[in-house]
Amino acid sequence: MQIATAAWMSCCSLGNAGNAIKLCRSGPRRRRLMMLMWIILSGSLCLMVDGQMKIPPETVQQWAVSFGKEIAALSNRYSGAKLLQKKYKDVEGVVKMEEVNGEELAKKFAEEMEEMLGRKMKSVKRLAEAAEDADLGHEYNETLEFDYFNSLLINTVDEEGYPIPLGGEFLLEENEHFNKLPVSTQQSNIQVPTNVYNRDPDILNGVYMSEALNDIFIDNFQKDPTLTWQYFGSATGFFRLYPGIQWIPDENGVVTFDCRNRNWYIQAATSPKDVIIVVDVSGSMKGLRLTIAKHTINTILDTLGENDFVNIIAYSDYVRYVEPCFKGMLVQADLDNREHFKLLVDELQVKGEGKVKKAMKESFKVLNEAAALGQGSLCNQAIMLITDGAMEDFKDVFEEFNFPERRVRVFTYLIGREMTFAENVKWIACNNKGYYTHVSTLADVQENVMEYLHVLSRPMVINHDHDIIWTEAYMDSVLPNKDELFNTQAQSLLLMTSVAMPVFSKKEETLSHGILLGVVGTDVALRELMKLAPRYKLGIHGYAFLITNNGYILSHPDLRPLYKEGKKLKPKPNYNSVDLSEVEWEDTEEKLRTAMVKGETGTMSLDVRSSVDKGRRVIFLKNDYFYTVINETPFSLGIVLSRGYGEYIFSGNVSLDEGLHDLITPDLTLANEWTYCEIDIDPAHRKLTQLQAVIKYLTGKEKDLRCDTQLLQQTLFDAVVTAPMEAYWTALMLNTSSMDDGVETAFLGTRSGLQRFLRYTGVEKRVGKSFLTSTDKENMFTLDHFPVWYRRAAEYPIGQFLYYMPRQDTRAGRIVISSTAVTVTVGKKTAIAGAVGVQMTLEVLESKFRTIAAQPNDTDCSSIEGVCPLRCDSFDIECYVIDNNGFVLISKRRSDAGRFFGETDGSVMTTLIQMGMFKRVSLFDYQAMCKTNPHSVSSARPLLSSFYALASTFKWFLSNILLFLLEFNFCSFWHSEHFADAKPSFSRTYVPKKKWNILQPCDTEYPSFIYEPSVKETNSIIKCGRCQKMFVVQQIPESNLLMLVVQGDCDCSRQYPPITLEPKEVKYIASVKCDRMRTQKIRRRPESCHSYHPQENANDCGGASFICLSGPLLLLCLSRAALVS
Repeated sequence: MQIATAAWMSCCSLGNAGNAIKLCRSGPRRRRLMMLMWIILSGSLCLMVDGQMKIPPETVQQWAVSFGKEIAALSNRYSGAKLLQKKYKDVEGVVKMEEVNGEELAKKFAEEMEEMLGRKMKSVKRLAEAAEDADLGHEYNETLEFDYFNSLLINTVDEEGYPIPLGGEFLLEENEHFNKLPVSTQQSNIQVPTNVYNRDPDILNGVYMSEALNDIFIDNFQKDPTLTWQYFGSATGFFRLYPGIQWIPDENGVVTFDCRNRNWYIQAATSPKDVIIVVDVSGSMKGLRLTIAKHTINTILDTLGENDFVNIIAYSDYVRYVEPCFKGMLVQADLDNREHFKLLVDELQVKGEGKVKKAMKESFKVLNEAAALGQGSLCNQAIMLITDGAMEDFKDVFEEFNFPERRVRVFTYLIGREMTFAENVKWIACNNKGYYTHVSTLADVQENVMEYLHVLSRPMVINHDHDIIWTEAYMDSVLPNKDELFNTQAQSLLLMTSVAMPVFSKKEETLSHGILLGVVGTDVALRELMKLAPRYKLGIHGYAFLITNNGYILSHPDLRPLYKEGKKLKPKPNYNSVDLSEVEWEDTEEKLRTAMVKGETGTMSLDVRSSVDKGRRVIFLKNDYFYTVINETPFSLGIVLSRGYGEYIFSGNVSLDEGLHDLITPDLTLANEWTYCEIDIDPAHRKLTQLQAVIKYLTGKEKDLRCDTQLLQQTLFDAVVTAPMEAYWTALMLNTSSMDDGVETAFLGTRSGLQRFLRYTGVEKRVGKSFLTSTDKENMFTLDHFPVWYRRAAEYPIGQFLYYMPRQDTRAGRIVISSTAVTVTVGKKTAIAGAVGVQMTLEVLESKFRTIAAQPNDTDCSSIEGVCPLRCDSFDIECYVIDNNGFVLISKRRSDAGRFFGETDGSVMTTLIQMGMFKRVSLFDYQAMCKTNPHSVSSARPLLSSFYALASTFKWFLSNILLFLLEFNFCSFWHSEHFADAKPSFSRTYVPKKKWNILQPCDTEYPSFIYEPSVKETNSIIKCGRCQKMFVVQQIPESNLLMLVVQGDCDCSRQYPPITLEPKEVKYIASVKCDRMRTQKIRRRPESCHSYHPQENANDCGGASFICLSGPLLLLCLSRAALVS
């Protein structure tokens, strides 16, 4: 009676609501009749019973066992995993197992990096010496006529077919060493920014003098073939680059690149500095003056680097910090802070009367406190005063705070055409060891701002201190093929660093003036540096990384400097100021960061949550960190070794003939990004693949190749042990009658970067066309990582296959990958030898699952409680196969495949988490990009949105016309040879960007889920309003998969929303955000500082710049000023 009552109540509640209520409320007699009917029909109609499952767990268990056996047999057969494990088992008696010594590795890698970087420094020193000697022997000639190769104009002709001036024929050849760019390794050429007259006497004399560097460039490259770009950046603005290239203007036909704005130039030309920018925002600064002032501030910010400190103070009737959170302090001038300041400067408004005295007092107070507390750069200190000159009595503030030592230099920028207050502004600069400039147009800003760098460089120049500097990591965004590089190389390996040295005038007559001629330097691709820490020595999850003296990442496999805007990859605003603590975020106490920044040598261990497959899957590792400093540089090296299988490395010997025989087979490839042999030294070797180079070296055809003998030994050994796999796979493929449709590729990989694979299916029928091709970086050995299938298999029980679907954006079609690890054991020590697997279409698993997960109609149901026969193709039953991270492989709805199960059924996933079958793991991304909040925009603005859109567009148009005219050098317009006939490659329509569509750096938290293997099976009932949902979960043996059978006619989506893997931005309350921004992390200051020299000629403190402005242009200026105000 209890069963019938439950069934009747359930059916009553699930029927038509109105009729059911009437039926249930009818008299006792009728109710008894209905109960009797339901007792009779309960066996076939309503099988929901109170406290019992509708879905029989034993049936699901039988299905899971059968399916597990089927797919294990399939994977074993087509991968040949048992054969490969046997082959490695057979050689265990002859291999030598060694424990990896992390301390020795770190020391060895650091020494090799030091030696490599030392060669670069020697090359730069030779360039500096040659440039100074050339200048000493050169006599300035005001009327010098000299034709040189202008990189923008070479190989171009006029309308009549004649070479244009400064052009001419310049032979270029594509060169593998220089990113396949057409270059000339026989000579350098000259790049001049568009706003610099390319026949100015200063330019011609500098170019003529620096011709002496050509021979040194070539000689350096011959002595060290790993050198990349070498260059001389002149203080006058030209840039001599070797090898010579064709410079490509931007889409507007303009060359904006100015070597004097680059970090390598600025850092080499000056010592570290503390800078307070003081800007006048009184009413007199309205219109064009404010525009020029903002541009001046931004240009000053662009001259600062991560060894500098800065703050910005605005003044009128009162003093205020543009960032209130930075009140009373100096902050590091890293890229993140500089960009933050620029956004705030853009919002500055003018009002009131300018009172400079309070602002200067506040500036001196901040600088003095920083020096007293040992904060900031502890080197140069400067105040940049930007004003139109209207000011009250001001002299006493300098007498109080800066006389007589004049420890703080003051640089002044007089804004606008008005010269009434020029003497006051000049007095401030000249009496405080600074420099005065008059900035009347936007075109004046760049050259006038650069003057302060020459003043700060005087002590260093007079003393002839040739400090070598190394820059932070940066991306060379001026290369013509940067978009191709962004799409084909690992993000973490796109960056480079530069080593640079200042070049001084040695002439006695100019000694006290401290004349800086320029800066010489060369680039070092971090990709080449990281090759000195080879992957095979670090194990599957191991890696090496580099940081700067400021704790910022130089190179790290988890560094992601690019983001996607539309279809285009772009550098993130803060890509080179990512702190080590933001990547190794498990180091919550920052012990690792502190030790490395201090230049210490040591070791420590951390339990880490690491992610693979672009953050979708989490693995738990115990990592050992080993770190040391790289001498003569500001860098520190860290290497990471994972406990477990990463602790040991083994080696074995085979004969050269045997190894070569098994190496030269069509199914074998080597990791082309690894360095088996150095192919970049001899130009004749640069077109060779690593496999081709290895074979040439081993066969004696290229004996002068430099190769890694330890890696070659491992590779030959693996080639011999894995050789039988080719015959095994081929035999299967030839037996077409027994082949399963949809099994497409068998593959293996070993610790030496060796891969073998065989395609069971022709390319025309293959679904996974991109799998194991050059574009499939995730599944190949790269300089950055082992393949995903290798890394994941290594963390799964040996002998069991792991199954997963690759991410949608990395696969062509619905494919499944199964893989398992292969080991070598000597005594009690075990090491991973490799991984082996098979790639198949999803349909292969689906067909086997459909066959198993359907009981026939003649099933004996006498001993089964619940639905019988149970079939996954029933309309009221949902069946799934999911992996150990909760991703769906098999579902009735094919669109579910590859999705996270929580998105498909939030109720069941929530229950599994509550029951402990799945564990939620929080991961953090401190390199994320988030859309700006639309609520930050004024709510009143939409009422007049059309008007504002029109006004904004008109304002933009007029502003850009004005900017063009202001930056155009009218004074030298008549020199037509200044300009290249450069046309934009395409036109672009301006569309004003909405602020909330812009992506900005942010912190995010996102979940990952992992199955708890101790829970083999479970079942439960989920109550969802008027219905209840039954489900049964069963682990599929010998795999990482789970089978779920769920009642499909009960919708719980209202009570249980989907669980997504979408990252959520970490929102910080104002006080916490401010505290984070104010936090000064531990850093190591550069060793040298040049802030004073007694012979400095402080009387050279500037004068007014020459003004050339047409009447119509002035009218436009006034119109622009009226519009802005």
